Amino acid sequence: MKVKSRHVAKHDDADAWRQRAEALFGEDAARLLEGKMEEAETDTRQRLVLCGGEPVLFFVENAVFATVRGALRMSTPRRCVVVDSGAVRFIANGADVMAPGVVEADPGVAEGDLVVVREQAHRKPLAVGRALMPGSGMKGSRGKAVKTLHYVGDRLWTVEL
Repeated sequence: MKVKSRHVAKHDDADAWRQRAEALFGEDAARLLEGKMEEAETDTRQRLVLCGGEPVLFFVENAVFATVRGALRMSTPRRCVVVDSGAVRFIANGADVMAPGVVEADPGVAEGDLVVVREQAHRKPLAVGRALMPGSGMKGSRGKAVKTLHYVGDRLWTVEL
């Protein structure tokens, strides 16, 4: 995937993205949005927000959320699902998150919310996805817990700027 157009973000757009990030991630949003903000579009029509030349936000169905690179800038437990080490290799290859692999989930996550999937040992982000069940019910359940939308090593991760 390559960036086909890129421009400095309008002030109103940048403010809206900051407000959305603060609502989702709290004080960590300041770390997420450091640097000059730009809006970019890829050859696959994926819209991105770049900060300091790095894709930190992306648009999912008219909502904006952190990319895995953006999540690397933050340490917040908000909007997060933590998986055990046995799930890491599957998720890093694009698999959905299965509930038996979930060791911790933000109880504030509702079904349909966008979440960051982190690994248990170092709390590093592996993926971004949509919750298929509430966070309070993920641990100890069966079935799919999170539908993966973007993961380490995918086309968005390796986007050419």
